[in-house]
Amino acid sequence: MSKAYLICGKICSGKTTYAKKLCKEKGAILLSVYEIMLSLFDQCCGEKLHQEYEKRIKEYLFEKSLEILEAKNDVVLDWGFWTKEEQNATKDFFKSRNIDCELHYVEVSDAVWKQQINKRNNEILNNETKAYYLELERALYFSSKFKKPDTYEELI
Repeated sequence: MSKAYLICGKICSGKTTYAKKLCKEKGAILLSVYEIMLSLFDQCCGEKLHQEYEKRIKEYLFEKSLEILEAKNDVVLDWGFWTKEEQNATKDFFKSRNIDCELHYVEVSDAVWKQQINKRNNEILNNETKAYYLELERALYFSSKFKKPDTYEELI
């Protein structure tokens, strides 16, 4: 039976790195909101538009995940699942369709987190990666929005 893997963690915690590794291990298909966002809009479409586009892309990827799962392939959803409401709603989405679902939580210490932000920002400035540049103030703001899940199948 196919399975959906939800990758949860605060911004720049290593979710995408873990998601790609999990895809290789499981032979799964990666579905990433931010991969699509960056491909279409680069760094700046404004906060309001960003939120609207992100919402629409998630809706699309939920439907696409069902197609992939129906074709007997696992999917890895790499988009953070920052709130408990989103974590629970997504698990309910799959479970209501009798699809196995696992929430994997990527945890990182504050010191490593700040190192990863600096590393990513440097890679962006050197055109070594395509990701969102993240000033520490903005990272702290996003971090304050993240809620650690109550339950998860895997702690990374």
